[in-house]
Amino acid sequence: MKKIKSLALAVSCFLSASFFTAQSLAGETFTSDSQALQAKLAGLKSFQAQFIQQVNDAQGESIMQGKGNIALQQPMMIRWQQASPDDTLFVSNGDKTYYFDSFAEQVTIMKTHSLIDSTPFVLLTSKDPAQWQKYHVASTDKGFSVTPNKGVESQVEQLDIVFSGNKSGLASLLVKDSSGQSSTFTFSDAKVNESLTTSLFEFTIPDGVEIDDQSQGE
Repeated sequence: MKKIKSLALAVSCFLSASFFTAQSLAGETFTSDSQALQAKLAGLKSFQAQFIQQVNDAQGESIMQGKGNIALQQPMMIRWQQASPDDTLFVSNGDKTYYFDSFAEQVTIMKTHSLIDSTPFVLLTSKDPAQWQKYHVASTDKGFSVTPNKGVESQVEQLDIVFSGNKSGLASLLVKDSSGQSSTFTFSDAKVNESLTTSLFEFTIPDGVEIDDQSQGE
């Protein structure tokens, strides 16, 4: 279950961060870094890329490396496949998200909206001022750093977003949780706003696998 929660956290990030656009802000003036970040939101209809994942513990020591590929499309659709160290697949059609562990022969079903509740990632697809007021946004040399304000319950302690200098938009994401563990996702071979088939984000449950349906009653 811990593994699924960690993976869901990363997927929350992808579900939301994929909606960034790399449009230049040159010549525009903002009264806060939060406004500048909000100005980055819009226009990205789809995103595909390969990724490399680096996980470090609280002391900065490497504890895991991974790789895989991702495809996203508005609204809130994702196909995220991790090829190593384990063969796993996350598929969301915008309503339900399926996590398939081929080795364990198990499928976990979750409501997509539950993956972004109580995390700063909800900001990246939200225009609700009340949500933005819960987090502090600070600009960095290459992007933005988002942290929850005091008293806000969040699964993520810090979200750093690094933007690419070209139309691919997103270069990397760093996610730091309350234990101090951090995961850095670096993207390559990015493709933006290409036509994607809806079937890419549907999942047919294989015969004979164990089903853990957590979507009921959420």
